Amino acid sequence: MDAEKITVRATESGQTMDVVVLHKRADRITVVLGEGVHSVRCDLTPTRNALAYSGSVSGREIVYERGRAQVQADIDRVNPALRKSTRR
Repeated sequence: MDAEKITVRATESGQTMDVVVLHKRADRITVVLGEGVHSVRCDLTPTRNALAYSGSVSGREIVYERGRAQVQADIDRVNPALRKSTRR
């Protein structure tokens, strides 16, 4: 199975990097930076205006520049069965 990767930007330097996604929900995206023993987890949460996701790794801020609605659309496209839940 191929791991999903997204591109995030470090706000301080403007550098972009590809990170591996562990969990992806509309309210939180958990990513892993680095590989092996030097890997670090980070939780990205939506910004106040819901136009991006941001998180902090080792005191540095990273930003995923996609809105909450776009992420939810990506999740629905990958697995539409998750959206159709039945309540009892």
